[in-house]
Amino acid sequence: MTNLPGLRPLNVFVIAGEPSGDALGARLMAALKRETGGNIRFSGVGGPLMCAEGMASQFPMAELTLLGVMEVLPKALHVLRRVNEVAAAIIESRPDVVVTVDAPAFAFRVGKKIKGRGIPHVHYVAPTVWAWRPRRAKMVAGFLNHLLVLFPFEPPYFEVHGLATTFVGHSVVEGAADLPALQAAGQGLRARLGIAPERPVLVVLPGSRGSEVRRLGPVFGDALGLVAQRFPDLAVLVPTVPNVAALVKQTVAAWPVPATVLEDAADKLPAMAAARAALAASGTVALELALAETPAVVAYRANPVSALVFRLMTKVRFVNLINIMEDRAVVPELLQSACTPERLAAEVDRLLTDDGARQDQIASMHRVMTALGRGGPAPSTRAAQAILAVAGRVDKG
Repeated sequence: MTNLPGLRPLNVFVIAGEPSGDALGARLMAALKRETGGNIRFSGVGGPLMCAEGMASQFPMAELTLLGVMEVLPKALHVLRRVNEVAAAIIESRPDVVVTVDAPAFAFRVGKKIKGRGIPHVHYVAPTVWAWRPRRAKMVAGFLNHLLVLFPFEPPYFEVHGLATTFVGHSVVEGAADLPALQAAGQGLRARLGIAPERPVLVVLPGSRGSEVRRLGPVFGDALGLVAQRFPDLAVLVPTVPNVAALVKQTVAAWPVPATVLEDAADKLPAMAAARAALAASGTVALELALAETPAVVAYRANPVSALVFRLMTKVRFVNLINIMEDRAVVPELLQSACTPERLAAEVDRLLTDDGARQDQIASMHRVMTALGRGGPAPSTRAAQAILAVAGRVDKG
């Protein structure tokens, strides 16, 4: 515990604007309570998970969860009013520290309005200046007091502009079971589904958005048809999430191979651990596969205009986080025109049969998970300690 004894409760104003930030914020609040022995008070804006940790949200966080331009434009004036309201509440209440969690479009507008008021502002989750728009690093250094980042390569991008930056680790490692426990859970899932121990399993993840499932589902099905020609006893598991479960089941029903759709979130990591390989939509699922050390092929098909904009703006060679951190193409990336049934099937076949390719990925995944904090202090604990230091609540004795 790092809180100095005998002090008034620490007043922390926390802002999150989307479900992932709500989860991150809730873990942070729990860690702050542990580190202060409960001598803390929260205010701000958050979702149900943050409210369960003791926040009365100033307004429903759902008002800020806007996904695209067409959703944002009609509500722009309302969101700007909320920016002003939140900034005014911060200035009036003068918390010991303001913590904004991701959602930079909202958080940074608030930050600019409270700049110069003598209230420390810590932001959790860096803007991806290493991927695109590098000038944002200098911009955020102009109003933030401290930045908490998820990846170990991020601090130099901001420290060069004088912004104090702390690497805390990625939340994907928080509370995750160790590898032996995950593997045991995978074996348990196999037994529950009646999959024999020697039968090869492929876990397929066509995405968590409807557009992803519609674009990738058919090509994944065609690829599986080709893979099944060499592996007729292949078992296919398809974990999904509630918002696309019906679409995934409809898509899978048209595949030329039988597949088991898993709708329970608790089955996702065990399904990965049970699999010899994975075929997945590119995204943050890469880190979950790395937790389970499941070799993978990643693929993506986006709207051609969106893909062109991404190619023009991006500064990175890879989209997969394992490849980015290893700085080499260890995980196959089949994007846009390269995302064909034949190429997907060939890469999946290689992971099912080539132990050298499998072990190369597994070793990389192990290194990346270790670098992101697995086996060390929880990222939320590191983040809480950094925030307490900014607020001057660290016991030096």
